[in-house]
Amino acid sequence: MFRKLLQNQSYTWLITGVAGFIGSNLLEHLLKLNQKVIGLDNFSTGYKHNLDEVLQSVSHAQKENFTFYQGDICNIEDCRRAAEGVDYVLHQAALASVPCSLKYPERTHAVNVTGFLNMLMAAQDKKVRRFVYASSSSVYGDSQTLAQVENDIGKPLSPYAATKYIDECYASVFANCYGIETIGLRYFNVFGPRQDPNGAYAAVIPLWVSALLHNKPIYIYGDGETSRDFTYVDNVVQANLLAATVQNKRALNQVYNIAMGERTTLNQLYTFIRDIFKAPTSVKPIYKDFRKGDVRHSLADIDKAKDFLGYVPEYNLSDGLLIAKDWYKK
Repeated sequence: MFRKLLQNQSYTWLITGVAGFIGSNLLEHLLKLNQKVIGLDNFSTGYKHNLDEVLQSVSHAQKENFTFYQGDICNIEDCRRAAEGVDYVLHQAALASVPCSLKYPERTHAVNVTGFLNMLMAAQDKKVRRFVYASSSSVYGDSQTLAQVENDIGKPLSPYAATKYIDECYASVFANCYGIETIGLRYFNVFGPRQDPNGAYAAVIPLWVSALLHNKPIYIYGDGETSRDFTYVDNVVQANLLAATVQNKRALNQVYNIAMGERTTLNQLYTFIRDIFKAPTSVKPIYKDFRKGDVRHSLADIDKAKDFLGYVPEYNLSDGLLIAKDWYKK
């Protein structure tokens, strides 16, 4: 649905965190749909080479539709400048790590809550049509429900989870008090090209792939039976564009699970990655203690996103790993 709409109409989009993993994938898809895109990033967790890779993949005319501002969402003036003349905001900028939030709770709050509020205020001031933002499955916390449904959450288990829950509250308040249209997307363990395999807080899939390719040890925290709903990045792109363009008014000012709707244990994930990258079966993971703040099981009920947004994930875990294989190797 969104592809047909965007092929016939050009809008101006603001992507915060545009140089990051998900932001750069959103940028690539929008430019290839001939949309005008403004990007905002301070390069704290994003990379210029992500932007370069995107711009090399599009035509000259599509490249000309991109405007980049180096700025910080913690600075309200940077937010206002970027939001000028924008139709849709896709807010991806955040410090997205549970371990990082445990070590740096104040910094995580500043970016994920104050920065989020700044972007909401800027979007409201500049009369943006709709504000779509990245939330997280971490808001389910200690909920024992599987599959997890949007209206049944537990206690947050980390400062990161708390910040994402606060964001959802702020979005709801702004919708009620100021009339701005908002949609929150609770991402479940997204993976794919441009996801950083380096650094202390790298996500599990790029971290393990990098370790296998470089003959380094792979560590599993716990017994390996911890499970996650791994979601290929193109599914997340689809959800963002559907959320921005959905015409059903009942879909607005709500949050949605964005996932595959399938659960994979870490032990199973290790086997998938080992087989796809043809590592020797003799290579075994090393098990360590459980980490604080980690949710034991994660599985999304995606019926609400299907019903209200028309979301239908196109790529499962195996599909995504095969598609991303060459990028990881490169």
